[in-house]
Amino acid sequence: MNNTLSPFHLAIPVDDLKKARNFYGNILELEEGRSSNHWVDFNFFGHQLVIHYKPKSDSEQEHHNLVDGKDVPVPHFGIILEWEIWQNLSEKLLEKEVEFVIKPYIRFQGEVGEQATMFFYDPCGNALEFKSFKDMSLVFKK
Repeated sequence: MNNTLSPFHLAIPVDDLKKARNFYGNILELEEGRSSNHWVDFNFFGHQLVIHYKPKSDSEQEHHNLVDGKDVPVPHFGIILEWEIWQNLSEKLLEKEVEFVIKPYIRFQGEVGEQATMFFYDPCGNALEFKSFKDMSLVFKK
């Protein structure tokens, strides 16, 4: 299999385009691309993230799985960042008083697979995980 990374495209629903646009543009500080009255493109660390307006449904329920004694929201999406970039972003998000589902912390500290992670929701209920590996060559190691 080819290990060259290609940019992904991910389109997610948001029930408030204005709040979501503010969150991704000003809180996460992502560069905005094309847009319309119903969607906005963002440069998500070199990938294309599109927020699309969709009215909220009453039938949608939050779900969590227990991982390391923490409630991980499912589904979620995110990005694996270089260690220092993750550290800087986590500090910025703490300063901006982002409400975390799982506050920034280090898993497997000092062990093979040591990684940093944090979880939070955007204002429309989409769960995000930002993580980093101390050694990026171990991302897919069992």
